[in-house]
Amino acid sequence: MTDFRENPGVGGGSLGVVLLDHDTCYRAVAAKDARFDGQFVTAVRTTGIYCRPSCPVPPPRSRNVEFLRTAAAAQHAGYRACRRCLPDAVPGSPEWNLRADAAGRAMRLIADGVVEREGVPGLASRLGYSARQLGRILAAELGAGPLALARAQRAHTARILVETTPLGLADVAFAAGFGSVRQFNDTVRAVYGVPPSQLRAEAARRSRTAGTDPAPGALTLRLPYREPFDARGLLDHLAVRTVDRVEDVVGGVYRRTLALPHGPATVALDLTARAGAVLATLRVSDPRDVGPAVARLRRLLDLDADPHAVDAVLGADPALAGAVAATPGIRLAGSADPAATAVRTLLGQQVSVAAARTAASRLAAAHGTPLPAELRGGSDSGDGRGGDSGDSGDSADSADSADGPDLLFPEPSVLAEVEIPGPARRAAALRGLCTALVSGDLVLDAGRDPADLRAELLALPGIGPWSAGYLAMRVLGAPDELLASDLAVRRGAATLGLPSDESALTGRAHAWSPWRSYAATHLWRIAATVPSPAPSSGPSPVPSSARRSA
Repeated sequence: MTDFRENPGVGGGSLGVVLLDHDTCYRAVAAKDARFDGQFVTAVRTTGIYCRPSCPVPPPRSRNVEFLRTAAAAQHAGYRACRRCLPDAVPGSPEWNLRADAAGRAMRLIADGVVEREGVPGLASRLGYSARQLGRILAAELGAGPLALARAQRAHTARILVETTPLGLADVAFAAGFGSVRQFNDTVRAVYGVPPSQLRAEAARRSRTAGTDPAPGALTLRLPYREPFDARGLLDHLAVRTVDRVEDVVGGVYRRTLALPHGPATVALDLTARAGAVLATLRVSDPRDVGPAVARLRRLLDLDADPHAVDAVLGADPALAGAVAATPGIRLAGSADPAATAVRTLLGQQVSVAAARTAASRLAAAHGTPLPAELRGGSDSGDGRGGDSGDSGDSADSADSADGPDLLFPEPSVLAEVEIPGPARRAAALRGLCTALVSGDLVLDAGRDPADLRAELLALPGIGPWSAGYLAMRVLGAPDELLASDLAVRRGAATLGLPSDESALTGRAHAWSPWRSYAATHLWRIAATVPSPAPSSGPSPVPSSARRSA
């Protein structure tokens, strides 16, 4: 078993160590501390079952347990999942957001379904390793190789589809990525201890007991997170940047269209209806996209963050302590469509947020792809058993309605060939970006190394250091991007009595590592509360609007 070691990249809270020290883990299990869910699993030798740390059953004796980093490692060792606490239905480990090494990047790509679509050789190629090298790395770091990790992901997706859709079990098997119905049945039995038909029967019984029914044609899932969670801040960020017909915010619900690997989809994300989880009402054109959709939505809302570690480090600075106390659990707004985020970053340079939103909306109206009628749907009830949290079915009011988003943002292949209105230099930069995406010279996905991605972006005309860092923050969820050249970051810093000079602010911010992206988000929030200075006649070194409009 891997020993627990201090992780120099994570600090300042009870989650500030890499969780595999037996005594530390056992204390968390004895306390049923939900903050540790997703950080490790508890495997009980006497029962052959593994659980999340907060499992409600009495804790086993210390000598009878071992602690493993992932559910896949537990399954690989022959344990099956507890059907009471559903240890696969927890927030993901924040370690995968923090780590930019091969293991962390591989975990993000496996969650996005790359192994199902491209196999282990495709995953290894994306990461720059041979399949054999990658297998050795993942086995050493995580206790399971890429096939075992992907198998655990398939089992989780299969459970969601079994419990929340009327799909036939054979269709579920192939939608979840299994090669055969027999493989599907064997895996579900091994992981959950019962056949798929029993999982479905139990889910139906829970729904009848709770008086809930799934919305027709939709999956209602619960996407768990660690509290505290700054839902209002995320909603405000998204609301002022919505692209007409592609996304909107209605009350506490963010709705948007999605371009997924096997087809389009729509989702309504209710961020405020339930403590501990976002309710997602998802309509997909192909059920194989359920797993990738969940992974992308979790990155969009930064649901796997460790708010206690972030707030502990940032709150230790007296200048930031008030902002952290006022907004605990701040999140980084991510990206569900990296290519669209990159296009919008360039569109937003040197214009206001409103102007950038207008430009993106016009581009979408002119060149976007209308959704199929069956994905537009009518009013959804929003009720039904959530497939991701493992809780029994609760009802929730839905804001999904027939007038929701109905257009996919234009693909790079389209934008590379059309006339883009606006300044000639910006149009040329956009065309160059889209051409690089189409040719494969630039790849935007969650498995990229941040340093490599920045270098490739900087090599393109019209993209400078600020845009490269901003895209690393949004697309990869990179947690340590301060963006000290940003005018709003510097204005927010000055408001709090911090240095507003780029060099001095960078020096002061060393103490905030590895959470400087979250510090920048706090400073943006502070800057938004103070009047903007009058524009000068000279050129701005960094387009102030670009930081806010993408």
